[in-house]
Amino acid sequence: MGRELHSLDIVIRPMITEKATRLGGENKYMFEVRPEANKVQIKDAVEKGFDVKVTDVNVMVMKGKPRRARGNRIKHRPNWKKAVVSLAPGDKIELFEGV
Repeated sequence: MGRELHSLDIVIRPMITEKATRLGGENKYMFEVRPEANKVQIKDAVEKGFDVKVTDVNVMVMKGKPRRARGNRIKHRPNWKKAVVSLAPGDKIELFEGV
């Protein structure tokens, strides 16, 4: 098997998009996460990293977009994983506030 994922390695970056901002009003936050991570690992990483209580995690694998490389060759960016994390009422992540 591969290397054990540490909780700090699982969340790559928060996603600050129009949709993610709209979800913030519903106490849901969006993150780009490691493709190998599962829902339990993502939940533990967010709870430890942001000191909040996670109630639900939804994950999606986003397909890599095609890109042109050297003339007319088509290559694809790698697939990546997105997680939408729901928090308990009263909890919030300060990183997303004021965006």
